[in-house]
Amino acid sequence: MAKDFYNAVKDRRSFYGINKESPVSDERIGEIADAAVKHAPTAFNSQSGRVLVLLGDNHNKLWDITREELRKIVPAESFAATESKLASFKNGYGTALFFEDQSVVETLQSQFPLYKDNFPVWSLQASGMLQYILWTSLEIEGFGASLQHYNPIIDQEVHKQWNVPANWKLLAQMPFGKPTATPDEKQFQPLEQRVRIIR
Repeated sequence: MAKDFYNAVKDRRSFYGINKESPVSDERIGEIADAAVKHAPTAFNSQSGRVLVLLGDNHNKLWDITREELRKIVPAESFAATESKLASFKNGYGTALFFEDQSVVETLQSQFPLYKDNFPVWSLQASGMLQYILWTSLEIEGFGASLQHYNPIIDQEVHKQWNVPANWKLLAQMPFGKPTATPDEKQFQPLEQRVRIIR
């Protein structure tokens, strides 16, 4: 039985304990990514979101790249903790990379100069919604995932390794896999301090 929307929203969490098992086929993962990109809302219907899903050796390569790029800047005495964290992401089944096509943003800025300063902001908002849709969709299928931000440290190597267009700006990385550990119970601030309904 499919999970309803509200339970999917509630159950989506940051899972750091994941493994290389997948509860669905690679084809299904592709369908999920396609649907998220196609239906995520964007300002002016700009459709500026781009997703690169890395599986298998390509997934492993991403986290090897990230480790080596961080090795250049993280002090040696602190690197063991960094390496352990990256290994937990590499332990997953795949990683979704989220980009925004800057040529789309720039075209809209030239077409609608009155809103020029807003388009980069709206682009980020659209990417956040795309990330959330894919994250929640992966949760529904039985994956655990988390959202990481090793950009811009890894940008150059990612673009080179996977021939990513120069106008695609990397915003986030989402490693996913079958959960091996349950996140700690989440604490919530009182909703009466966060939501106001005015009649």
